[in-house]
Amino acid sequence: MLTIDEIRKRLPHRYPFLMVDRVLELEEGVRAVARKNVTINEPFFQGHYPEEPIMPGVMIVEAMAQVGGLAAGGTKKGLVPLFAAIDKAKFRRLVKPGDVLTITVEILRARGSIAKVAARAEVDGELAAEGVLTFALVKRGDEAADGTA
Repeated sequence: MLTIDEIRKRLPHRYPFLMVDRVLELEEGVRAVARKNVTINEPFFQGHYPEEPIMPGVMIVEAMAQVGGLAAGGTKKGLVPLFAAIDKAKFRRLVKPGDVLTITVEILRARGSIAKVAARAEVDGELAAEGVLTFALVKRGDEAADGTA
């Protein structure tokens, strides 16, 4: 299990884009399970359906990708995961303030600096989102200004 302090040491993200609150299971190179507590204080709720707040799907995908970066193990080695592709993304249920996302990521393939993961986000055991995410693991400081490696 990783606490928020340990997560912050491994991921470069900071408020408001750090989307992982706790890692429950981590078997680097294999899988990870983590949690994201969704609160009304999230800055995106101010503009995303403010009268009926719904967590944007892109933020759920970002949370899944951050857990994928931890599962790939590159963040422990000082590498930063950058998105390369998002495939088969599906959104199955609304995520609202008060929900707790449980994110499960399994490594499908990891070769060199490329990792591909299957990710699922659930709320109370019900599937909220899923997808296959591919990212490049690059050394810190090697990221291009436009986000490409």
